[in-house]
Amino acid sequence: MGLNLLQIEVGYERDVVLARQRARQAAVLLGFESQDQIRIATAVSELARNAFRYANGGMVKFSLLDEQDPPLLEIIVSDRGGGIDQLDKVLGGSYVSQTGMGLGIIGVRKLMDYFDIQSGQGGTIVTIGKTLPRKAPVPDAKKSQEIAAALAAIAPDSPFAEVQRQNQELLRALEIVEKQRAELTELNRELEETNRGVVALYAELDQRADYLKRVSELKTQFLSNITHEFRTPLNSIRSISMMLLDRMDGELNTEQEKQVNYIRAGAETLSNLVNDLLDMAKIEAGKLTVRATSFNVADMLGMLRGMLKPLLGDNSRIALVFEEPEDIPLLLSDEEKVSQILRNFISNGLKYTTGGEVRVSVKMHGKNRVKFSVSDTGIGIAEKDQMRIFEEFIQVEGEHQAKTKGTGLGLPLSKKLAEIIGGFVEVESEPGIGSTFSLILPLKYNGPEEASLHREEEGFQPGFHRDGVHETALIIDDNETDRYVLKKLLHRFDVAIVEAGGGAEGLRLARELQPACIFLDLNMPEMSGLEVLKKLKSDTQLAGISVIVNTSKLLSYEEQDELEQLGGLVIAKSEILQNSTFLLLEKVLKPVNISAILQTPEN
Repeated sequence: MGLNLLQIEVGYERDVVLARQRARQAAVLLGFESQDQIRIATAVSELARNAFRYANGGMVKFSLLDEQDPPLLEIIVSDRGGGIDQLDKVLGGSYVSQTGMGLGIIGVRKLMDYFDIQSGQGGTIVTIGKTLPRKAPVPDAKKSQEIAAALAAIAPDSPFAEVQRQNQELLRALEIVEKQRAELTELNRELEETNRGVVALYAELDQRADYLKRVSELKTQFLSNITHEFRTPLNSIRSISMMLLDRMDGELNTEQEKQVNYIRAGAETLSNLVNDLLDMAKIEAGKLTVRATSFNVADMLGMLRGMLKPLLGDNSRIALVFEEPEDIPLLLSDEEKVSQILRNFISNGLKYTTGGEVRVSVKMHGKNRVKFSVSDTGIGIAEKDQMRIFEEFIQVEGEHQAKTKGTGLGLPLSKKLAEIIGGFVEVESEPGIGSTFSLILPLKYNGPEEASLHREEEGFQPGFHRDGVHETALIIDDNETDRYVLKKLLHRFDVAIVEAGGGAEGLRLARELQPACIFLDLNMPEMSGLEVLKKLKSDTQLAGISVIVNTSKLLSYEEQDELEQLGGLVIAKSEILQNSTFLLLEKVLKPVNISAILQTPEN
């Protein structure tokens, strides 16, 4: 219910001028700015003129809708003419008239915040509105009556004065348009300069990328060459040291033996560093020879025991325990690389354990994989550092670390070697309690002899889509890159991976395959992820499937609640490879017998 301000009957042409004047005056009294005053006056003038010209007169009514938020100045222009033919075409802008009829209505609609038109044989009613400025005070009933009285008391201007005022308004409008045109010209010039800067920046970035690529290639080549050159003198130093310690050329006194032991230990450390650098250089170059042979796990552990026991010394407070493997079949893999990874784990355990034990065990992990574990009672690793230790040249700061020197290459190399032979490593640790490093491998390595870090590009997929597959993971995502990231992660496990590029296809595959787990994107064309999730949960045959909503969308609290109520586990795409995410997913997915999926972090 609005507050009536004024009503004008349009019967003569001077009434059209009066309607325009009163519209502008009402806008002034209600606190509208100059530009809006002109828009309101022009719109009312056009509609009143239409009523006079095409319907022989009409009525203009001004009201204030103060109960709306924000309040609205409402103006209703009505007539009792024959209505407007082809109104839809007029409003759509496709109606062509020699008299120009229809253009005014379209212009009025653009000028106002609210527009409605009803037209028929009984006449036409046009309702327009303009929202009151936020800074303007909202008139109450008393103030509205004062405005209505003021409008009624104002003497109408002559048509000549109104034309003169219109000309002045037109000149001001042209001045504003010219100013805006100048500002637009200046903005275009700045944008052109910015575009040139962006183009130059892209060119510089391309050059920098090429430069970094060349630097990386040179670094790899340098590491490869220099490590080969180091090996010969280091082998000589180690051999001569051993000859001296074996007294092949005579006895050594106590001090000489101590000095030679220092030389040998330094040569051993440097030799290990050289070997690690050489392996890293091979991996960065993209190729590393994998020599897969069948070997007995017990025999390999026995060899490691004999190799590493002497490192403890006679008075060591650490026990190195090797558990006897049970029911472990022959492994088809690169025994040298498996041994190298385990040696690194055991050496680290001995290095960072001051008392207690380092225990080596091996067990089956699922049907087609084996899990080697090296547990210690050492200093442990904080959760925030458990990902960092797999970065090159990174060593966690601490009192014990300061006493034990290292290069920070062992664990990163172990991680990459594990990936090369189709497996992965994981760590569980608690400060003050100890750590467990694990190597999980397929029983049979089926990759090429020259294994690359970019296996998919060379046609090799490191998954286990072979005999023994017992579960299916379905990925529903329209983005090929995002599907690739998930595939690369899931290929390492005993799951068949099926992709769907859209919601409809995903639902069809879900019904056909009954997968153990579904990875679902939210933003997809045609059918959104939310619609897919609702259909899954409403289907009794599909409702029990675990659904992981993997999205890059920033969700509101309401959206998160809705997804959780539907049983979807929400994980951001940016966090899919974080350690905390893997641990959470492992707990959630255990009931569906695919706890290995996303069990361990990747780069």
